[in-house]
Amino acid sequence: MLCSCVVDRFWSTIYMRYSYLILLLFFMCCRPAPNETYNTATAHLAVDSTYIAPIRDTVLPIRMVAFAKTLIGTRYVFGCSAPSTGFDCSGFINYIFDHFNITVPRSSVDFTDAGTTISLEKGRPGDLILFTGTNSNLRVVGHIGMIVSNNTDGISFIHASSGKENAVIITTLDDRYMKRFVKVVRITER
Repeated sequence: MLCSCVVDRFWSTIYMRYSYLILLLFFMCCRPAPNETYNTATAHLAVDSTYIAPIRDTVLPIRMVAFAKTLIGTRYVFGCSAPSTGFDCSGFINYIFDHFNITVPRSSVDFTDAGTTISLEKGRPGDLILFTGTNSNLRVVGHIGMIVSNNTDGISFIHASSGKENAVIITTLDDRYMKRFVKVVRITER
């Protein structure tokens, strides 16, 4: 059995040898972060959903689409804008942008003059796609979605649909929606 003085000496030696290392680590972890410029090349590494990306962030639209996809299946409810109660189309878009601290109109018709108009062919994930309401003869914006993809398979968009699905869904831009298509707008600059 070891004498208590040997054990005490052992721990005091360990303490003396490593205390400076422990203090150094403590001070490195607790020091304020340096003022760094935002680096879009590493922005995708951020996992904190409360992080507010600059409006010129090239990663932000992709993050917005990813966030929107987490809401797939949330029921459609006219006039609502929260996952707990449901979404209408503009409430869904408003909720996504609000999550990233970007203010956008609440009503789909108010997106008519918002952002920058982009040709349909140049629409990218995160851009908003505007449609008439169900009456395509009335050329007033009445429905809105967010482009999820634009590739050789066509354009897909996510939206809160009041149709048979009655929920947030991803839809391919088909003839039915092309008849109602108004324009594509980009809210976030790239």
